Amino acid sequence: MKKIATALLSCALAAATLAGCAANAAQVPQESQEPHTAALTATAAASVKSPKYVFLFIGDGMSYPQIQSTSDYLGALKDADYWQAQPSLDDNQGAILDGPEYLNFMNFEAAGSAVTYDSNSFAPDSASTATSISTGHKTYSGSINVDETGTIEYETIAEQLKAQKGYEIGVITSVNLNHATPAAFYAHQASRSSYYEIGLEMVESDFDYFAGGGLLDPTGSEGDQTDLYQLAQEAGYTVARTYAEADAISADTDKAIIIEENLADSDAIPYEIDRTDDMWSLADYVEKGIEVLDNDTGFFMMCEGGKIDWACHANDAGSSIHDTQALADAVQVAIDFAAEHPDETLILVTGDHETGGLTIGFAATAYDTHFDYLQNQKMSFVDFDKEIVKLREEKADFAKALEVIEANYGLTTTADQPLTLTEEELTRIENAFDLSMIDPASRALTENDQLLYGGYEPLSMAVSHILNNKAGIAYTSYAHTGLLLPVYATGVGAEAFIGSYDNTDIFHKTMEVMGLTEE
Repeated sequence: MKKIATALLSCALAAATLAGCAANAAQVPQESQEPHTAALTATAAASVKSPKYVFLFIGDGMSYPQIQSTSDYLGALKDADYWQAQPSLDDNQGAILDGPEYLNFMNFEAAGSAVTYDSNSFAPDSASTATSISTGHKTYSGSINVDETGTIEYETIAEQLKAQKGYEIGVITSVNLNHATPAAFYAHQASRSSYYEIGLEMVESDFDYFAGGGLLDPTGSEGDQTDLYQLAQEAGYTVARTYAEADAISADTDKAIIIEENLADSDAIPYEIDRTDDMWSLADYVEKGIEVLDNDTGFFMMCEGGKIDWACHANDAGSSIHDTQALADAVQVAIDFAAEHPDETLILVTGDHETGGLTIGFAATAYDTHFDYLQNQKMSFVDFDKEIVKLREEKADFAKALEVIEANYGLTTTADQPLTLTEEELTRIENAFDLSMIDPASRALTENDQLLYGGYEPLSMAVSHILNNKAGIAYTSYAHTGLLLPVYATGVGAEAFIGSYDNTDIFHKTMEVMGLTEE
């Protein structure tokens, strides 16, 4: 009943929006044929109450396929009777698919979609797309909150909320705090690779709460600059590097930076599939952020699920699904908070771009899907790469490699098993194994090798692709694509986000809902 009611409400809101547009069509000329939702009139804006608490969740690399594959996977695990049946209509024993297990934000009362192109590509990067979301401006791939010349700086929604309304500001990410997406809410740089300079802007932002992975180049690209963590402490930040130190941070803490205690690849938070129970989750960082930021004036919190993107770059569907679910768990913390502040909270969930060209369906499996196969994956490609290093150091043979693959991915040479490798698949894995047993510095990769493995560890890619394909999942790229993004909204002002529009309009709509003045 909840889903039906939600759908009806969304339709009603959409109809109301369209009716309003029709009523004003005679008075307001059309300036552009681009998808764009009309701005609120001054009268309408004045009558709308602004939210006191704003949560913006960005799944980096997350579009419809990442969300749908996660909900399908959860549905598959829950629907055991169906997945035990045969795929043939004649042999399925009357089993009927129950469908996906919807992620919490899929039930929000308002939904829209956003176009993602930037100033030089229809397949944009995180720096430019996050700039669009945070400032309402397009720019080149790789640039953060500056124009195409690199000389004009754009003020972010977070900066304006702090300056105009005195809101406290929080920035959370599962990757590095000076990575492109989190940086897009406080930094202004022509190059997203200017990590030290971005870190300086983070310290100078005077934002109230940062949490996530470690800072890249904390002493500069040459290692000869003053340590950013030291500068942060001198600027009044409490810097926590352990869970015990993070626990001690509270509402009484003036400004805080929390760095994950168990840093993984590239000093980021571990993939959710690799996280152990004693490690903090993305949801834990959101919960701590609420504790730090909650105040009588209000707060804005941006939380990025950055490793969805990293997993999809590596075509690791299992890890992408787990990190998408981790983002939903973080959203749940905001939902629970909103239940206590129903008339004061706005929650937005979107992506910055899609990564990997993820599709549900594969040529060899045709109309069949077996998402439950993915539960056999026990680790991310990053942790599996470590197993490959061990194999290489041990000078292990192919038989040993197959044992490690079966233990961690379920792929087997045992006959008549769901994940039994075909001769063709076995050959693909052996070819990749041979390459992976060569030291990376000595490998001579062909053009076909680059297409097959995308610059990643060959054996990891071969195993991931085969498991994905058996499950009925495929990727078309190791990079970003130009797919539309979903925008989900609930709470105060959520109806403004219904429709189809450019990603820059996420900024404009948020400004309108917040009652902020655009310069």
